[in-house]
Amino acid sequence: MEAQDCKTRYPIILVHGTGFRDWGYWGRVPKELQKHGAAVYFGGQDGWATVEENARALRARVEEVLAETGSDKVHLIAHSKGGLDVRYLVSSLGMAPKVASVSLVSVPNHGSRTMDVLSRMPGFLFRIAGFFVNLWYRLLGDRHPDFCGVCYQFTTAWAKNFNLQNPDADGVLYRSYAGAMRSCRSDLFMWWQNLIIGLVEGENDGLVTTESARWTGFQEVWRGATGRGVSHMDEVDFRRRPLRRHGESFDVVEKYIQMVAELKEQGM
Repeated sequence: MEAQDCKTRYPIILVHGTGFRDWGYWGRVPKELQKHGAAVYFGGQDGWATVEENARALRARVEEVLAETGSDKVHLIAHSKGGLDVRYLVSSLGMAPKVASVSLVSVPNHGSRTMDVLSRMPGFLFRIAGFFVNLWYRLLGDRHPDFCGVCYQFTTAWAKNFNLQNPDADGVLYRSYAGAMRSCRSDLFMWWQNLIIGLVEGENDGLVTTESARWTGFQEVWRGATGRGVSHMDEVDFRRRPLRRHGESFDVVEKYIQMVAELKEQGM
């Protein structure tokens, strides 16, 4: 008999971050949540669209899930920029009455001072990069890719204005989480990002600092087994296995099971 500790009152929608699609983004997380009784769906938004464009796509997706399940609300679990898409959806698109909770995993809620520095690079470099990124993501299925627009939405100035215009919605439960690499050696895929951001801003998971990820209902910083560290990729089970160090093990899947089980315990 399968466990039912994640069989929440409302269905779960997983919302991915920048540069990816839903394909395999969450590793083992969806199937394990389903094994524990959760009804799991995906956001289906673009990889490189702006917050506003992705939020509109998510609005349509939420309506689809509600119609399919007969539920009157959903739970939203979002990683990275997906959390900004979700916050705009709830606060600016009037979807708060249809959202029970928002769980934000390593979301750049306060922007990035590293991106502030990069944004001062010559504009033509961003436009060239944007041309090729947008072209590629259109081929992958993006409807509204906007590399330059998204990069600007990672700056601290944009984040400050966004936060003023998108306060938490009444009646919605907010929780936030962060990850942190112990050092640049924690993840060979993200060592140089962690090193640069660490020099400019401080503790981070390879893309987002622990301070930027802090938002309403902050729960904890994921640090992995024996302080190995948890990278931005580890947070969505990129390796499809527990992280081990010095005989200890950390499985991010268990964090998501706990996250959803807590919602069930609250009758949600």
